[in-house]
Amino acid sequence: MTTLDYVALGLFFVCWLGYEPLLKLLARRSGTLNDDMTIVRRVWMTAMTHREIRLVDSQLMGHSINSAIFFASTNLLLIAAVGGILFGGQAALEGFASVGAEAVPTRVLEAKLALILICLVRGLLDFIWSLRQMNYTLALIGAAPEIHTEADRVALGEAATNLLNPALGAFSQGVRGYYFALAAAAWLFGPLWLAAGVAASFCLLVWRQSGSPAARAIRSARRLLEP
Repeated sequence: MTTLDYVALGLFFVCWLGYEPLLKLLARRSGTLNDDMTIVRRVWMTAMTHREIRLVDSQLMGHSINSAIFFASTNLLLIAAVGGILFGGQAALEGFASVGAEAVPTRVLEAKLALILICLVRGLLDFIWSLRQMNYTLALIGAAPEIHTEADRVALGEAATNLLNPALGAFSQGVRGYYFALAAAAWLFGPLWLAAGVAASFCLLVWRQSGSPAARAIRSARRLLEP
């Protein structure tokens, strides 16, 4: 690999590993979409404990579970496709390289495909963990007894929130894996493409978390929902 490849690869890992700490920093200063959604979901789970019939809550959870299943299934297909090329032997690699990828030694091409595969596998693991936690939350909603004291309702809502927020946080991390997998795929066309791809993905993710219309709308809703 060239010096440019190493620089672009270093930028990729800095952005990939540094994104979560940056979100936490932004959340302390001005708030982010993910941070605001933790409050919205806490209000949701607290409201759930006040409802006698929780059919709507379980249906909403079902939609979230179906979304996670869809993304996990798609992720698995992509892993199979990339893995088939990476482990399919010399003929598979040469056939893939002939469709437009940068002409590089086989070992470098394998490294590029491996980076894509790592992003996708990490995303799949996030989706699987998200699904498990969402199923735990759904079970808690279904098992919630009739509670007559406000303190118990708050405690149960807090317990459900502590399941739901990490579940949907893992879902967000899985979706984020697609962004970085696309950036990693840009490396197939050269190191400058990788640097441009990761910079674009990183900036797009940060903007959607802090400056997008959705982020502003949720921030306004949070102000109304917070006690």
